[in-house]
Amino acid sequence: MKKTALVVGASGIVGSATASRLLSEGWTVHGLARRPVEQPGVRPVAADLQDADGTAEALTDVRPDSVFITTWLRQPTEAENIRVNAGMVRNLLDGLRASGGGVRHVALVTGLKHYLGPFEAYGKGELPETPFRESQGRLDVANFYYAQEDEVFAAARRDGFSWSVHRPHTVIGKAVGNAMNMGTTLAVYATLCRETGRPFRFPGSAAQWNGLTDMTSASQLARHLLWAATTPAAADEAFNIVNGDVFRWKWMWARIADWFGLEAAPFDGTVIPLEDQMRDDAPVWRRIAEREGLAEADLDRLASPWHTDADLGRPFEVMTDMGKSRRLGFLDYQPTDDAFFDLFAQLRADRVIP
Repeated sequence: MKKTALVVGASGIVGSATASRLLSEGWTVHGLARRPVEQPGVRPVAADLQDADGTAEALTDVRPDSVFITTWLRQPTEAENIRVNAGMVRNLLDGLRASGGGVRHVALVTGLKHYLGPFEAYGKGELPETPFRESQGRLDVANFYYAQEDEVFAAARRDGFSWSVHRPHTVIGKAVGNAMNMGTTLAVYATLCRETGRPFRFPGSAAQWNGLTDMTSASQLARHLLWAATTPAAADEAFNIVNGDVFRWKWMWARIADWFGLEAAPFDGTVIPLEDQMRDDAPVWRRIAEREGLAEADLDRLASPWHTDADLGRPFEVMTDMGKSRRLGFLDYQPTDDAFFDLFAQLRADRVIP
C-alpha cells in the first residue's frame, strides 16, 4: 500500500533531502512551505504555519501517514523562539486533525542545542559530558526545542500517533536562503579566498581545531527519519543522528582547502570569525556571480557566517553517541569529508559556485 508523507519545510536542507529520499522509496510526498519551490515529484502545499486558520485550510485535502517537521523560524529572543516555533507545530498538528486525521507518525527534527542550550545561553552553565547521549535529558533552561517537543507529545496523546525526535549535529546539505548552512558557507568562503588571494583561515577556536567532532549529512538524516517512521521499535523515542565518523578540524580544513585548490593557512589559535572576514564581500560575490553566470548573486542568501562561527568557535569538544539507534538496527554510515565533497560538487553542477 503506497504511503503518503507531509514534509514540513520541504525547500530547506533537511526537508528537500527527506522529500527526495521518500520519493525514491515510492512514497507520495506533499511538501509544505510558505513559498514552495518546484521540486520534481513533490506536491506543493503553501502555508504560513503562524496562521492557524490558513494552515488548516491549506491542509484540507492532505491525508499523510507520516509527518516530518524540518523547519523553524529564528526570532530575536528565546521567548519569541518558543512562542513562534511551538505555535507553528501546534497549528500544523491541529490543522491535520481538522482535516480528518489519519496521521500515524510525526517526526520532529531539532538538534544538539537540546544539550548545549539555546542561542541566548549557548554552551553556558553546566553541560552534560560528551559524547551526548539521549538519556542525559533536558537542561534547566527555556529552549524552543523543548517547547516543540511538548507540542508533539501533547498531540500524540490526543490523536494517538507515534512520534520520533531527531537531534543532528551541524547538517551538511544544499538549500539556498537557509539560516544555518555551514557547507555552502564554507564553499562560498573558499571561493572568495581563491578570488581575492586572501588566506583560507580557519575561523574558529583551538578547541574545535584540535578536538574531535562529528557532523550530519542531510542524506544520512533523511535515511534516519524514514527508518524511525517505519520501524516499530523506534516509536516514541528521541535519537541523536550523526554520520558515524569523527574528525578533527585541523584535518578536515586541509581536505576542504585541497578540494578548492587552496592551501590551508596555518592556525595559531586566534579566533577570526567568518562574520568579520566576510563582512564586505557582498560586492565581490556579486562580481563573481555575474562573471561566472552563477544562480545566486546575493551573498546573504548563500552564506550564514554567524551560524558557522557559532559551531566552529565553541570552546569545548562536541560529539554525540549513536548507540541508541545502532541497538535498534539503524546502521547507515556517511564519511563526513565525502558529504562535504558531494555537496561542493552539487553546488558547482547547479552553478551556485564556479
